[in-house]
Formats: sequence, structure tokens, C-alpha cells
Amino acid sequence: MDEKIIFSLIDKFNSSSMTELEFYDGGLRLSLRKGGGASDSSLRQTEHKSRAAENANSSVRLTIPADDKTLADDSGLGGGEYIKSPIVGVFYASSEPDAPPFVKAGSIVKAGQILCVLEAMKMMNKLEAEFDCEIVAVKAFNGEMVEYGQALFEVKKL
Repeated sequence: MDEKIIFSLIDKFNSSSMTELEFYDGGLRLSLRKGGGASDSSLRQTEHKSRAAENANSSVRLTIPADDKTLADDSGLGGGEYIKSPIVGVFYASSEPDAPPFVKAGSIVKAGQILCVLEAMKMMNKLEAEFDCEIVAVKAFNGEMVEYGQALFEVKKL
């Protein structure tokens, strides 16, 4: 589905009195809800917010079938070790939009090394590794709102 079509649907949804809209196009499901809602546990969901959606307190979920391996799996926590978010905020993988991420899957990090930036209340908070480890998987997406206690990185202690 073309990005312009998605944002056109979002804008029309936000200007309407509808509170929920679901659109299916092949393997893609677009769910629009004003004020939040429940998620389907059989699907992995990536939440994105457009400028219009932010203004209307709406969330946009682009839903990818669970067997699609193109995005990090955020459907649940297995038996691994995780570095979790200490605050509610926006996850940034790098210090600037065009900069490479601080870490990625396979990165070996030392205690004190910056893993990501979490923005909360217009403050940029650097999250540092508390121990030496290998990043197994990055569980959050750049620009995504994360919750307190949400797994950001799956790690293996060294």
C-alpha cells in the first residue's frame, strides 16, 4: 500500500466523527482508533503516529502478520534477558536522524555505553548499558513511544 494512501486515510479518519476504522489490503491491516484500543495477540503491530494523528490523540497501527520476519518481534518476552525502559518516552536509536544507531543486533557493548535515547517531557535521556553484553535483538522502533518496563533490547550477558 502506498504511503500517501495511508496518510490520506489517516487525515480523513481524524477529521471524521468515526472512532474506529479497519482497512485490509492483502497482507496489510490498517487499524485506526481514537483514544486507544486492544490489540490482536496473533499479530505483531508497529505503532506509528502522524502529525494529524498526534493532534487528534489517535493511534495508527500498521499490522504485519506474525510470520513476517522483516521487523523486530515485539509480540512477547521469551526466556532471554532484556534491557527494559526505565521511563515512558519516545525511543531513538541514534542521536540524530541521519546518524547510525548506537547499537544493533550483534553489537558487543561495554558497561556505560549508550544504547539509545529516550525522550520524555522534552528531555533527552541517554540509556546506558549496566553490564557488558551482546545485543541479540532491538525490540523497539525508532520514534516509537515506549512504556515503563517495556523490553527495548534482548541481550546476552558477557
